[in-house]
This record gives sequence, structure tokens and C-alpha cells, in this order.
Amino acid sequence: MYTFTDVNGGRVELTFGDNRFGMEARHVLVVLKHENRWLLTRHEVRGIEFPGGKAEPGELVEAAAIRETMEETGVELTNVGKFAEYIVDSNITFCKAVFTGTVVRIEENPTLFETSGAVWLTDEELDACQELSFHMKGTGMELLRKWVVEHAS
Repeated sequence: MYTFTDVNGGRVELTFGDNRFGMEARHVLVVLKHENRWLLTRHEVRGIEFPGGKAEPGELVEAAAIRETMEETGVELTNVGKFAEYIVDSNITFCKAVFTGTVVRIEENPTLFETSGAVWLTDEELDACQELSFHMKGTGMELLRKWVVEHAS
């Protein structure tokens, strides 16, 4: 387990094992690399970030990861698997499940929600990006990207 402080001062605990937090994950994040490019989206307010969001009532987090990715990027996924979870202890404490998967299809003109669609960046472009959301900065995202490169690429 890794413990660190995020850019907003929240305490974060990240695990690549089973959930040991005693809190069910109802938020999702999708960290995916396809053909040597990271799948990101441009949020209208926050900037460029990995797709994700909240599970709807009664929705499994795996289904939420697939739905949120489609809604935010127009990319359809399969073989979605959870590889990490983290808890953020701040004003509102929450637990987020982190997924990766396989791209099945990329819609050319998707109906999008809250974003302007898919943004595909190489490692170098992502590292140099000046438009990153605050969610994308810090130790947690570095560790998640490293795991995907080592285990899923």
C-alpha cells in the first residue's frame, strides 16, 4: 500500500491488492494504453484527465467504468478489469476503483457527456502536457501509469 498527499492536500491511500479500506468503491477511473497512446479526455472545467466518474445506484463499478469511458470518450471497452483502488481522505472521503481494459471500437461522432471527447497522448506528450487536470498530477497517477505499462501493455 502507498500513502501520499495529493495536490489538494488530501491524504491518499492506494493499493494494488484487495480493498482494505472498509469502504465500497463507488467512483471509477480508467487508465488505458492502446497502440502506445494513453486514452484521456478533456473535461470542460478541469482539463485533460483519464475518463471516470461515479457508479449509478445499483450499477456495478465494472459497468460504470465501461459506461463512463463511452460517455466521455466514445471508446467502447471490453475485458475491463480492476487493478487498484484508492481512498481519498479530504472534505468528502471516497473510494475509487481503477480499471484498464481492451478497446473494442472507437466511435467517430460519439454523444459525449461533460467532456469534449477522446484525447490520445504518447508518454512524452502526456508528460509534457500543460493542460492536465489536478487529478492527473502527483504520485498516484505515476504509480497507476507504471502499473499499466508493466502489466497491461
